[in-house]
Amino acid sequence: MSGAALLGYALAAFLLTVKPGLDTMLVLRNVVTSGPRVGMASGVGITLGCVVWGAASVAGLTALLAASRLAYDVVRFAGAGYLLWLGGSALWRSWRDRGGPAPDSGPVAGPAPVTPLVALRTGLVTNLLNPAVGVFYLSLLPQFLPADGGGAAGWSALLVAIHVGLGLVWQLVLVWAAGRATAVLRRPRVKRWLDRITATALIGFGVRVAVEGR
Repeated sequence: MSGAALLGYALAAFLLTVKPGLDTMLVLRNVVTSGPRVGMASGVGITLGCVVWGAASVAGLTALLAASRLAYDVVRFAGAGYLLWLGGSALWRSWRDRGGPAPDSGPVAGPAPVTPLVALRTGLVTNLLNPAVGVFYLSLLPQFLPADGGGAAGWSALLVAIHVGLGLVWQLVLVWAAGRATAVLRRPRVKRWLDRITATALIGFGVRVAVEGR
C-alpha cells in the first residue's frame, strides 16, 4: 500500500469519526451528567466496540452480516430497541424528577450520575448493536487494500487500528472540550434540558436505525 493510499484512508476515517452522531451524543451526555471520567469510560466502550467489529471484519464475519438480510435486521432491531430504551428511560427520569429543587438553588437536580463501568458497558453495547459499524469496515477497507491481495489481513488490521486510534483521540478531545464547558453545561436548568435533548436524540437515533435499510 502506498503512503498516499494510507493517508487517504486516514482522512476518510477521520472525517467519519468526527461526524456528529450517536457516539458523540453518548460521550457528551455522560460528561455533563457524571463528569469527564465517566464520559471517557463511555468513549473507551465505544472504542472497544470498534475493535470487536474491526476484528470481525478482518476475520470475514462482517461479510456474513452483510450477506444475510436476517442477521443484519436482527442486529439492527436489537440496536434500535436498546437506543429507544436508553433514550426513553432517561427522558422518563428527567421528567419524573422535574419537581425537585428549584433551578440554580440547592442541590443539582437532574439525572442521577452513572458509574464508569456502566458508561463503558453502555458505549460498548451501543456500538456492538450498530451493524453500520461492521458494514463501514466491510465497504471501506477493501478500497485501500493492495490490489494483489498480498498481506490483506495484516493491512486490514493496520487500517482498523488507525480508525480505532483516531476514534480514541476524538473521544479525548470531546471529553476535554465538554469538561471545559461544564461550568455552564452543569447548571441545573441547563443540565436538565440538555439531558432531555440528548435523550430525545437517542430515541431519534433508535427510530432511524429501526426504519432505515442497509
